[in-house]
Amino acid sequence: MEARGTAEGDEAASSGAGGGRTLRRAALDRRTVLVEALRMIDADGVEALSMRRLGRALGRDPMRLYRFAASKDELLDGVVELVLADLQVPRAVDGADWDVVLRRCAHSFRAIALAHPHVVPLLVTRPLATPLGLRPIATLRPLEAIVDLLVGAGFDPKGALHGYRLFTGFLHGHVLNEVQEQVADPDETDDLLRLGLHRLPARDFPRLRALAHELAAYDGAAELDEGLDILVTGLRHQLSAGLRSGPAHREGGAGAS
Repeated sequence: MEARGTAEGDEAASSGAGGGRTLRRAALDRRTVLVEALRMIDADGVEALSMRRLGRALGRDPMRLYRFAASKDELLDGVVELVLADLQVPRAVDGADWDVVLRRCAHSFRAIALAHPHVVPLLVTRPLATPLGLRPIATLRPLEAIVDLLVGAGFDPKGALHGYRLFTGFLHGHVLNEVQEQVADPDETDDLLRLGLHRLPARDFPRLRALAHELAAYDGAAELDEGLDILVTGLRHQLSAGLRSGPAHREGGAGAS
């Protein structure tokens, strides 16, 4: 999303003609607006964000904010862009460590998600609400970098895109589950009671009740690594099969989503 304005003044004292004092506005720019919007979402959730409330927090007439975002949807896209700007996708040398790069990227995304849990649903859904070529640049950089990483590792373009989709599908599902996980009684020490599983009939849900301890001891980082192990194993198998089949197999491409 391109900025709809560069900067707007805020009140600051300066000398006017005849030696009098006038009020001059200090700069208000798009980033300042987005940072404040993110702060509000972090504190109170997406539902609490409105142009009126944002304007009040910035000390501005809400109508003036529309030069930076034409609607709340556009404002939310800007927040997603702001948050994803912190996601780094390092590049491997000659594709040797592509799996390590994917793991680092996954943990970087998870760290961002844990820092901004209310933004996670936006990170997952907002880009998909816009045609690929019209999405904010910051949302496309991870796609470009990961596809480039996998092609450099030896995947054909179509296989690299498939790998990207598998990776992001798993990663998005994982962080959504982790940040939205809730317990019935956080102060309860008994796992069945803590998770509310005692309410489930033992005859109908024997497996869930038996897994109470494992469910209560959920470790997001460890679960992420276990899932990545499975994903990387599958991608390695795909890569090996593609390399064995020769150049004729490694052709083509497809649209992203």
